[in-house]
This record gives sequence, C-alpha cells and structure tokens, in this order.
Amino acid sequence: MAELSYTLLKLLPKNTLSRAVGAACRVSAPRPVVRAAIRAFARKYKVDESEAERPIADYPTFTEFFTRRLKPGARPIAAGSVAVSPVDGTVGEIGDIVESRLLQAKGKHYTLAELIGGPSAEHDARQFAGGVFCTIYLAPYNYHRIHAPLGGDVAGYVNMPGQLWPVNAVGVRNVEKLFCVNERLTTFLKTPRGACAVVAVGATNVGRIRAVYDDVVTNAKRTRRAARTMYEKPIPVEKGGELALFEMGSTVVVLFAPGLLKLADRLQPGLAIRLGEALE
Repeated sequence: MAELSYTLLKLLPKNTLSRAVGAACRVSAPRPVVRAAIRAFARKYKVDESEAERPIADYPTFTEFFTRRLKPGARPIAAGSVAVSPVDGTVGEIGDIVESRLLQAKGKHYTLAELIGGPSAEHDARQFAGGVFCTIYLAPYNYHRIHAPLGGDVAGYVNMPGQLWPVNAVGVRNVEKLFCVNERLTTFLKTPRGACAVVAVGATNVGRIRAVYDDVVTNAKRTRRAARTMYEKPIPVEKGGELALFEMGSTVVVLFAPGLLKLADRLQPGLAIRLGEALE
C-alpha cells in the first residue's frame, strides 16, 4: 500500500498542491472552524498541547498553531560547548561523511555538493568533507522550529528550489537523492569550534520553510530560483537560537566540519530526540 501511494504521488503536481495546502492553512477562517481543525489535528497526532506557548484557542490560523513556539524552559539546551540537536524529531541516518558522500538509506547515497546546491556548491561542500552528519525527521506532531546546534554567527545561506516529495520512510526508500531534489534552505554557521550547516529540506505539503535571520521563504514565487548569500557582517546567534521554521513536517540534515565533534554512540536510526539534547 505504501509503495502504491508513492506511485500515485509521482503523478501529482506536488509543488502546486503544497502551495495550495499552505495557503489554506494560512487563511483566517472563522475562529470556531480554526479551533475545531486544530483540536482535531492535535487529537489525531497526539500533540502535547501543554508545551505550547499559548492555548490552542488563541491561534488565529492553523499555520500559526503548527509553527507555535514552546513555553520558556520546555526544551533545556545542553550546557557548555557541546553541539545540540537543532530540532525535535527522529534520527534517520547518521555518521561520517566519507568521500563527500552521505547515506540516505541502505544502498542510497548523495554528495555534499548535491545537497547544498547553488552556484558555489563544490566550494561550500569542501568545508564539511571528512566531517559528520545527522539526519532528523520531523513528524506532524513535532515542534517545527529549527535552532542553532552551536553558538556563533550565521555566515550565509543557500536557497535551492526543487521538488516536494514526501520525506517519510517511503520517500527515503524510493526517491533517489531525495534530499537533493527537494526544496531546501541551507544555513551556514561559523562557530568557535568550526563550520556547521543546517539543511532544512522541504516535503509534500510543506508550504514553506521560513528563515528567521533574513527575509527568505521557500516555495514562493520570488524564491523559485537558486540563491546564495554570504553576509559581510555575519549575524550572531546563540546556541539554541532560532534559525528557521517549517510550515509543515519535514527533515533537517546537520553537517559538521572535520574534527568538530564525535557523534554520541547512543545516536542511532529510529531514536527520538529533542531540541537541545547533546549530539556528542
């Protein structure tokens, strides 16, 4: 059944459909309708409402609920200089970046340059060759804001338009170089320990990926061309500070330069992880 769903998805206009779903979620419908939709979603996906910054009844649109902030202290950030998870989610693949290649699933690989994309992909990728990576999948019930795994500066970003295949297990098994063909926003960080990048990957019904540090929104008419920006004055960000947000569930791939860290042995595919948990 899952593989049949994948076959049917091949026939759908996924980007157009996703923009339509995103637009519908941003509509200011009558408050009782919005509340009912949010409560139904929360029940179906077992969302922990107690963590939300505001009561469900206070969110005027579904998107504002979906991109909700959490109450202060809901996600403690591991102290010290250790790198932390930038999101809530489930660990997918994890490991060393060997010969500039990363593992998508058994028998499927992709390269750093393909993942980052843009006009300087080879140059941007070089700093992470020989380092480590961690892929984290965000389910619909997860908190959907993306944070900095280390403190430092936002050095720039690459916005890459693309397809919007599902990034669930079916998509990962079936779509070659899935994270390289889907839309994505890569945020580069300069940290005291070395270079780091957080790649936010779009997916079916992910209406948008929105940066917090700049006016960048994916899957919008003005951002349907590849764009790379490096800041003359990098933007300071503390560890755990907000970088971006998903307007539906998706995946992040975190990249670390060689020698920056050794990923903890406990980090295995299938492990549930939360924002702020140590990665080393």
